[in-house]
Amino acid sequence: MKNLKKLSYIKILTFIIISTFNTELCAQSTNTALPGTNLSKFDFFYAGEAKVQDMYIVKNGSVVWEHKGPKDKGEISDAVLMSNGNVLFAHQRGITLISADQKVLWSYDTPEGCETHTAQPIGKKYVVFLQNGDPAKVFVVNVKNGKTVKSFDVAVENPKNVHGHFRHARLTPRGTYLISHMEMGKVVEYDTDGNVLFSMDAPGIWSAEPLENDNILLCGSDRWIREVDREGNVIWDIRLNDYPEYNLTSPQVAVRRANGNTIINNWFNQWSGEVDKNNPPYQAIEVTPDKKVVWALKSWEAPDLGPSTIIQVLNEKGISEKVRFGEFK
Repeated sequence: MKNLKKLSYIKILTFIIISTFNTELCAQSTNTALPGTNLSKFDFFYAGEAKVQDMYIVKNGSVVWEHKGPKDKGEISDAVLMSNGNVLFAHQRGITLISADQKVLWSYDTPEGCETHTAQPIGKKYVVFLQNGDPAKVFVVNVKNGKTVKSFDVAVENPKNVHGHFRHARLTPRGTYLISHMEMGKVVEYDTDGNVLFSMDAPGIWSAEPLENDNILLCGSDRWIREVDREGNVIWDIRLNDYPEYNLTSPQVAVRRANGNTIINNWFNQWSGEVDKNNPPYQAIEVTPDKKVVWALKSWEAPDLGPSTIIQVLNEKGISEKVRFGEFK
């Protein structure tokens, strides 16, 4: 009888040990599947649409630079960290170029009734930007003297729907301008005279990033990201609905890394309420060409990076200012 009791105790103890081991194994597996809160995988520049204009540089897992702008003075929809440490950003009510020590080097105030959500440096002398409005316009400005050296109108569906016209535009390796017509659900390529060179349907489009292979990386509001060629053939795609554990609801910009992976930024709408700190969404994920998640960002506390629109990996090729727009370079 004593031997039977002893055997029962041994079985119970063995069961507890195995259960504990399996629980820890599951936790490790979950942590592997959902990396999260990892600020140290690579150094990066970060910005996003929020009520307060915040931008960050993260190095070795810590915030080493922050720009905090005014509250409710226009959301940051686009930002570029330049090779000399300057930052160019579009904030709905203007375009601003600041130095690393946050001195304003150049600025543009958006006219009443218009909005500016995207801008890109061309070398260190010019800036190209797109202005929502009636009419909507593209500008190239010499930031050394503040003079507009080129401008042209672009078509929109409803001239009065100013806020809905555009969010994103990028210069291509061809020296042309690729505009995401959010309202029209199209991606259109223009030369410096405003001539349409290429157009494709892209319902729900938010951003279109031209790639070195001449393909285009599309990111849209219905939670898809696609690489397409200029004939519209899908070369690679990913649906965020296939990754429910990351709670990715509002992708804005997807960028292709030098290693071939894709970083997808996930925006949170602060105007619709506060982030649930008990179950916050991930701000970004990095996926491999075979669609495996190898990095994820969830940093809403210490530090709170806020909503994610732009993540620019530092020390990688393809700095955004090393581009041209026709004769401007």
